[in-house]
Amino acid sequence: MIKMLVWNVRTAKKMSLRKLEKYTGLSRNYINKIENNKTSPTLAALCALARVLQVPVTDLFEDTKGIKA
Repeated sequence: MIKMLVWNVRTAKKMSLRKLEKYTGLSRNYINKIENNKTSPTLAALCALARVLQVPVTDLFEDTKGIKA
């Protein structure tokens, strides 16, 4: 299983949900659903989040089952 770490990264970067919304163009509601694992983000949304948070896309995920590619 893959867990989204958007909230962890966002708070570590001290970025508010409002700022993330402004710079990504994604709604706060959508970002909140991603952070709470209530929706699966599109690839475009993940790229936008990673770009604004200045991290590789892979930093937004945690492999909870130890699956290796």
